[in-house]
Amino acid sequence: MHKSKKSAGITRRSALKQLGASAGLAGAGSVLGAPMIWAQDIKDVTLLHLGPSYSAFPDMAAKATADLGFKVEVQNAWTDGIMARVVNQPDTLDIADLEFWATQRVWRRGNLQNLDISRISNWDKIVPMFRDGKNFDGSQMSTQGTLPYEVQYVDGDGSFAGGATDQATIIPTIYNADTLGIRPDLIGRELNSWAELLNPEFAGKTALINVPQIGIMDAAMAIEARGDLTYGDKGNMTPEEIDKTIAILIDLKKAGHFRAFWSSFDESVNFMAGGEVVIQSMWSPAVTAVRSRGIECEYRGLGEGYRGWGNGLGLMGHLEGVKRDAAYEYLNWTLSGEYGAFVARQGYYGSVPETTKAALNSDEWDYWYEGKPAAIEIKDPFGGVMEQPGRVRDGGSFEQRVGNITAWNTLMDEGQYLVERWNEFVAS
Repeated sequence: MHKSKKSAGITRRSALKQLGASAGLAGAGSVLGAPMIWAQDIKDVTLLHLGPSYSAFPDMAAKATADLGFKVEVQNAWTDGIMARVVNQPDTLDIADLEFWATQRVWRRGNLQNLDISRISNWDKIVPMFRDGKNFDGSQMSTQGTLPYEVQYVDGDGSFAGGATDQATIIPTIYNADTLGIRPDLIGRELNSWAELLNPEFAGKTALINVPQIGIMDAAMAIEARGDLTYGDKGNMTPEEIDKTIAILIDLKKAGHFRAFWSSFDESVNFMAGGEVVIQSMWSPAVTAVRSRGIECEYRGLGEGYRGWGNGLGLMGHLEGVKRDAAYEYLNWTLSGEYGAFVARQGYYGSVPETTKAALNSDEWDYWYEGKPAAIEIKDPFGGVMEQPGRVRDGGSFEQRVGNITAWNTLMDEGQYLVERWNEFVAS
């Protein structure tokens, strides 16, 4: 039920602004009468935002609640759990926090509604890779995997559009450029290629993320870098490419190459902090979590580029009236700076750099986005020290990192076959 009607009327912010400017003028029959009723009703609205723990934060829900005047609640689930709720229990949530590749999978079920871009106040400030599918220099982004732009726009009937329209599937919020985490103090030399993940030098001290769709892409980045295979599209492998990839991985596993296959943030941190692993799939905040313990750990920019991912917020089809108006207010709030600054302090990026910059102090912006040496202690969103003065963010500036994404997290056509073969590999 991809609702595509554009809601008439004025938004809460414009209504309240008008009310403030026109105090005492609203009476029976006044155009301000409806917004006054709206403002009375909005306090009773509760929105449930379902998303992964790296994207949906209770702290941000509390801040949004305080700022907006209605209640926002969050629940956390992994992407597969979110997809299951969207498809099978759509009325149990209001805001779906989805990876772009997951949108590709669930959108056609019709349980999300088309988003009216004209109601998104900072849409024109969202980074071009989401709005236009282009890099910072105007060139096309890599099309390996699920490029967010490919599933960003829809036509009035809810079908994916071939280009930009006035309606969207989800509103981009958080994203990053992922690479490998390493322990430079235990390795003792420079690493510049994904191929190092397969280097026999690190046998028994490597790890992969145990999420088939992501783990196999990390493996493919390494396998292609080593020269074993050249993939037509690492993000959409053929059955033959899957078989060849899994065969290489099984041989490596039987030879004792892999120490572990991690499934949680804490596992990845502990493997690296304990020195059991010296090179592995890793997330940016996990690297800084290791460093916060006084242990050397780097998120190394590699010659073959980064694996990219991105999340966005979509509105469930059952939202209408005041509750849908409130949901649009919440979407706009997530692009207004507070959320972008919060995720920046975890090592992620917000989709509207301009508002994020305004919400960070200049030293934080220089470190997280400009790639400059830290002028102060860099703290996480909760006040914990993440980096010491003088530290430079691994991989450099925002444009250097995001501009060098060469493959995106994805849903493969042969996704079910991939999962079956991946499970064989892990169990081998």
